Amino acid sequence: MKIVQIETFHLRWDPADPPARFSAFVRVHTDAGITGIGEASPMQGGRASLGMIRHEIAPLLLGQDPLDHAVLLDQAMHTLVKLGPEGALTGALAALDIALWDIKGKLTGLPVYKLIGGAWRTALPFYASIGGNGERTVDEVLRVVEARLRDQPAAIKIRFDNTRTRLDADIPNDIAKARAVRKLVGPDLPLAFDANNGYTTGGAIRVGRALEELGFWWFEEPVQHYHIRAMGEVARKLDITVSAGEQTYTLAGLADLIGAGVRMVQPDIVKMGGITGLMRCAALAQAHGVELVPHQTQPTIGHMANLHLAASLLQGTKPVEWNDPSTRTHAVFAQAPRPVGGLFHLPEAPGIGLTLDEAALAARRAELPAG
Repeated sequence: MKIVQIETFHLRWDPADPPARFSAFVRVHTDAGITGIGEASPMQGGRASLGMIRHEIAPLLLGQDPLDHAVLLDQAMHTLVKLGPEGALTGALAALDIALWDIKGKLTGLPVYKLIGGAWRTALPFYASIGGNGERTVDEVLRVVEARLRDQPAAIKIRFDNTRTRLDADIPNDIAKARAVRKLVGPDLPLAFDANNGYTTGGAIRVGRALEELGFWWFEEPVQHYHIRAMGEVARKLDITVSAGEQTYTLAGLADLIGAGVRMVQPDIVKMGGITGLMRCAALAQAHGVELVPHQTQPTIGHMANLHLAASLLQGTKPVEWNDPSTRTHAVFAQAPRPVGGLFHLPEAPGIGLTLDEAALAARRAELPAG
């Protein structure tokens, strides 16, 4: 079996969306008639990742055996490593890796979780990941949380989604929102607080102390992600679990976070080399005794790939992430993932378990600019 074509394209979810809001998809075709689908990180529409695939990586893969995917993608990584081994490059490799695992599953007739060693559980609880709370009032935050509770999440994470340029901008109001959410949901529902890099070291410690008193489960990316020592300092000084890694793209970067003192890491499957990349992250985390709780906010391809991986984790101690509801979830897929009774159920279909609606895809597909 050989790779004969690699498609790279955007998905436009709303006619008014600018390119920066597109999703970044790939399809890998083989001479056996088997096709796999993958997704890159959609930052700025994933344009840089898709461009790398089209112009640099696809020519390396055409004519190759898709079952050699780990070797092929490591070769591509090191061919392009001088571009910087992070961000757009690892997002490109993630999209291709997911598509190649999808092909392997379809070839064998097995779901991906079977191919990577089986699942500890095939029904996975989720946490509702609620964005946009930096700009909301306390009452507005509570209304959104109330709405998401109807989905029966196992936990709630409130995200602030700030610009990362106004550190410690309104700490009292941030704490007030955390306190109000705790009061709303009661003492037992697990809560998480994602600062989105919004604090200085001192500000983060101040907020973290308040979250400890409120019984929050974890405190995500309290300081700028590139200040690894500061992230570690906050983690060491607080009792609440401090997590990071959403914006970490290599195993070496993840090892640096762990070495600094972070005890819960959150790499993302569409940023960190796909299923193969996250399997390597899982081994690293297990070797160091830290929790791996993958970050994942893409609602279909990334989400399904992440479910397969999360189900296989021995140290899978937290629910999977489910982002704010979006029309992107169901627009071009015949059987898109939906929780039932507060659980996502792994599909028994081969590969990652998604079937494209070709007519819907054609209506929303946006081609990359030529060149």
